Amino acid sequence: MSRRPAAVPAASARRFISVDRGSDAPGTRGLPVDWLAMSTEPEPELTAQRSGTAGPIPASAAWREGDPIGHRQFLDLGPLELEAGGRLPEVRLAYETWGTLNEARDNAVLVEHALTGDSHVYGPAGPGHLTSGWWETLVGPGAPIDTERYFVVCANVLGGCQGTTGPASIAPDGRPWGSRFPYLTQRDQVTTEVALSDALGIDAWALIVGASMGGMRVLEWGIMAPARARRLAVIAATAESSADQIAWAHPQLTAIRLDPNFRGGDYYDAAPGEGPHRGLGIARQIAHTTYRSATELDARFGREPQGGERPIGGGGRFTVQSYLDHHGEKLARRFDANSYLVLTESVLSHDVGRDRGSVEAALARITARTLVVAVETDRLYLTDQLERIAAGVPGAGPAYVLHSHEGHDGFLVEFQQLGTLVAEFLAE
Repeated sequence: MSRRPAAVPAASARRFISVDRGSDAPGTRGLPVDWLAMSTEPEPELTAQRSGTAGPIPASAAWREGDPIGHRQFLDLGPLELEAGGRLPEVRLAYETWGTLNEARDNAVLVEHALTGDSHVYGPAGPGHLTSGWWETLVGPGAPIDTERYFVVCANVLGGCQGTTGPASIAPDGRPWGSRFPYLTQRDQVTTEVALSDALGIDAWALIVGASMGGMRVLEWGIMAPARARRLAVIAATAESSADQIAWAHPQLTAIRLDPNFRGGDYYDAAPGEGPHRGLGIARQIAHTTYRSATELDARFGREPQGGERPIGGGGRFTVQSYLDHHGEKLARRFDANSYLVLTESVLSHDVGRDRGSVEAALARITARTLVVAVETDRLYLTDQLERIAAGVPGAGPAYVLHSHEGHDGFLVEFQQLGTLVAEFLAE
């Protein structure tokens, strides 16, 4: 029998909602499939990638000074003392906004992105933005978080690679930070977002919402600045990273660091095709396997060979291997290897109970009304971990559990279920 913490509500107390996905649900084994078109990741392809003319993979896909700004805005925060020691002498935060802040300044929503996300929640791909908005099913005009009603803000997280200070940014000596970039925690990242709130004149957010790594920052917001949010939505996240989650991350970090083109983290002057894209791609393949469920992968791919390739005795691939290769390359074309390391390590350090007595003591500090959502088949952030959060936060009811075959990525795929929950939570 599996053990669950005594404070966690029984499975019968969970709240389930379900939506019929119809006949167009992804993956029917044996049918011809265009995996590019079917991808449910928040990473729409660039036109060049679709046409097969993308060329060599850049050493880093980080946004750099002089690149098109796109929809970004920037806030310079000055120096930042870091939780683990060390100091960033200057911090710039890149963020985007949609909608209008009302006169009472009480209609603001903060969206927290996940590990390889960025500030571009809504809007098309184009100059300055390698991909279109990653959560347009949840945010936008007429969406559950309606930008015609709410003022929505999303910042690229500290340590990221799309405009906020990170390893690819230029240090005071005029060179990229690279291997010299310091260790960050989720609390450091929230500290910069609190400063952004101050700059925008937002005393309290109507809602702070995030999934996966974003959900971790939502929890830290509720603990570090309990008066600054009226509602929190924690989706597919955990209150502390477990040994299992740390174990899955370890080979990802190792793959990047052992890539000969990683050069100890100082690869920014490398020519296209000579950066650490192989290590980053392998890291993404490992991670992506944890983002999907075994049921979904088997239903979509089974043991089918890729195209005319011969995986048995012919050196070819199974279709699922081709799928992972595709996602590995796709990330390498839009992300930065050092940022992947820095942000993954910030996830591994995540523990709301650190220096606060215990996880339960920390969760008890949260005063905001809190929505907690798990994904039924998530094998990365387990339902029990979300139930622990729901049991520990005074203003939370039992955790909702999304019905989904998609695994962790269900928070991106099951937009009808999740959108209904978020819209009703905002309307209460």
